Parts: sequence; C-alpha cells; structure tokens
Amino acid sequence: MTIQRPPTRAGLPVPVGSVMTPFPVVVRADTSLEEVAELLAENDLCGLPVIDAEGVLVGVVSHTDLIRAAVSSGHGARLWSGYTARHVMSRQPVIAHADTTLVDAARRMELHGIHRLVIVADDETTPIGVVSVSDLLPVLVDASEVAVRP
Repeated sequence: MTIQRPPTRAGLPVPVGSVMTPFPVVVRADTSLEEVAELLAENDLCGLPVIDAEGVLVGVVSHTDLIRAAVSSGHGARLWSGYTARHVMSRQPVIAHADTTLVDAARRMELHGIHRLVIVADDETTPIGVVSVSDLLPVLVDASEVAVRP
C-alpha cells in the first residue's frame, strides 16, 4: 500500500509563491489582439493577466482565447483588427495568494478547468505572479516520489 502525501518542504505545505512566476507580464484591457499575440510569443507564454487602467485585474487572455476568436470569425488573424483583450479575455479570473498551497492551487485549476492562476496581492486585485500547471507538475512529481510504504 502506498500513501501519497501532499507536497511539503520541511514538513510544511509548499506555497505557490515558491514556484510562481513573479512580476507577470500583463496587458491592459484595451491592448490590441495583435499586441497580445506578440507578447505571448515573445515571452513564450500561454496566457496573460488583463488589467484595467488602474491596474486592477479584470481577466486573463490566452492562446486559446485568440484561436477561438480567429476560428469563430472564419477570417483567421484578420478578425483581430480593431479587437482588444477585453473582447476575448476570460472574465472573473481565478486567483490565489502566494501562501495558497500547491494542492489547493491544483484543486482550483481542476475545479475551474483552467491551466493557470493569477497570484494577487493582499488587495485581491493586483497581479503579483502567475502559477501554471507546468509550474506545479515538477513539485507534485517530486512529492509523489516521497511515499510511505508498509
């Protein structure tokens, strides 16, 4: 019998703050989709937090959002002309805090069917990082190797 334990370091649950990408690349809601696509490609990212003019988190825009918009228009990338992140972003982004455990972060991603969480400051609106499934997987794999066997 193998008992899996949640990921820990020194016996404490691992916080997402220890694996998140800090200082995330963000876009404003009025950023053109052409610029969003360029930022994603230039930074080798799959998604970006979207903020309003005051820096408040208002959504997340991803490769999937851009592809969905292009496919639904039937015009490919030409659809993007005149459109902004606001038009295609996922609203009501799923957030977490730097002290959220990896297990809780993974559960939130699974529950919401998403691949990344925006890590916010204590004000609940300022993005301070992003954690994705690719950040979580190595730590979860390491933890799975620490199993209790009878």
